[in-house]
Amino acid sequence: MELRIDAANPAPASEQVRIQLLNAVREGSLPPGVKLPTVRQLADQLGIAVNTVARAYRLLEEDGIVETFGRRGSFIANQGDAVQQQLQAAATQFARKAASLGASVREAEQAVIAAIKAELR
Repeated sequence: MELRIDAANPAPASEQVRIQLLNAVREGSLPPGVKLPTVRQLADQLGIAVNTVARAYRLLEEDGIVETFGRRGSFIANQGDAVQQQLQAAATQFARKAASLGASVREAEQAVIAAIKAELR
């Protein structure tokens, strides 16, 4: 696993780490059960603060991508495709909100498409 921090990238270093790890999980180069480097090891490798890596791991843990077991370390979660699970949960939450607002299917679709275009450039 080769991660890099791009100083020209406006995204914070923690977000760059998070996205690269997430992409590695999606691509299968970090399969479930794989142990991640310690926070200190990865921070040293990337030349960034320990807290920056810790934040990236914490965000991935909140999303169900990473599991941390104290001194045993952090691992890629064993629960299927966590990315797909998070997308489905967000879609369900959005659909419920759209229904409570009385939006039509077409209005909801248009809102999602507009949001995706704005966020996933």
